[in-house]
Amino acid sequence: MSTAQGKVKLPIYLDNSSTTPVDPRVLETMVPYFTNVFGNAASRNHSFGWSAEDAVDTARDQIASLIGSSAKEIIFTSGATESNNLAIKGVFEMYAQNGNHIISVETEHKAVIDTCLHVEKLGAEITFLKVNEKGLINLDELKAAIKPNTILISIMYANNEIGVIQPIREIAEIAKQAGVLFHTDATQAVGKIPVDVIADGIHLMSFTAHKMYGPKGVGALYVRRKNPRVKVTAQIDGGGHERGMRSGTLNVPGIVGFGKAAELCEQDMEKDTARVGALRDRLEAELTTIEESYVNGSIEHRLPHVANISFTYVEGEGLMMGVKDLAVSSGSACTSASLEPSYVLKALGLDDELAHSSLRFGLSRFTTDEEIDFAIECVKTAVYKLRDMSPLWEMFKDGIDLKKIEWQEH
Repeated sequence: MSTAQGKVKLPIYLDNSSTTPVDPRVLETMVPYFTNVFGNAASRNHSFGWSAEDAVDTARDQIASLIGSSAKEIIFTSGATESNNLAIKGVFEMYAQNGNHIISVETEHKAVIDTCLHVEKLGAEITFLKVNEKGLINLDELKAAIKPNTILISIMYANNEIGVIQPIREIAEIAKQAGVLFHTDATQAVGKIPVDVIADGIHLMSFTAHKMYGPKGVGALYVRRKNPRVKVTAQIDGGGHERGMRSGTLNVPGIVGFGKAAELCEQDMEKDTARVGALRDRLEAELTTIEESYVNGSIEHRLPHVANISFTYVEGEGLMMGVKDLAVSSGSACTSASLEPSYVLKALGLDDELAHSSLRFGLSRFTTDEEIDFAIECVKTAVYKLRDMSPLWEMFKDGIDLKKIEWQEH
């Protein structure tokens, strides 16, 4: 592997669906707000507070511009997890008189699934829709799941493990016809693909800065103000900040960085997508020349920077050890240090072994050609080496159907 190694700095970061590095242009914009302009945006009596408030207003405009909303519809939070909690719990409380039924999907991020399970304990009725082998929901099943007491449909824009994009506009239309609110966790989509809350028909949308080259610890919830006017019950009480929906002193430097990151994404999205998408396609094309390797999820409806590939007859932990020079995530759940296979991949119908032997690659605007060359070489070497050591691979090559073997218990 010496060929590519000379040009690249190891380890190589290809886990951008987990978090992205902060763009240097974003950091530069943030720095003054830690030192010279350190006021509290809620301090209305002096210039320090006014300067901070101006900076927050600018960021609100930049973020609103990226998603096609008005600035007043952006509620700042600590991140997408808090936004998802505020949307789901906030709607459950605010619209309790209209019903208690919430529809979501079994492949949602844990921040949505666990929040739904939390409100279920408080009396909500939850329906989790299934997905097909490509990771997409069935729109007829969504329609059939709606009941007179349904108040919210919460379906993610794009999946964090397989990058699959759900049919958002069709979902929004179904919600609209039924008079039900539609929330989407768009954490992976905003900044990477065009998202327009009005054209898409979205009522509430969660997203965060650190998935789009901004800082960690700051996110937003879009809450629509007209047609329909949406309200959520605050989950954090205090001074009534953020239109009374989310109290707490605003993280001014973080918000400034979020705003700049949004501006850069809007400006560079087309260019970034073309380049990163081409790199991802090359990575995938090369890795699928490996016999018995499979791309997980829909190829047609997905994000440009994510690839999730399974390699049969390769042991998951061995694979992660074999690619230790690559920061990628494995088919084990990224939510903890557990060795449970990914619930998202299992929902697509993959068995435990195949789910374990999957790698998720997340590329970014900073990923280079040389890094992709190295990653291809690294993964190929690891897979071939592990298969050489695998009796199962040998049996498979001998034409033995491993599904039909009855293993002896000792």
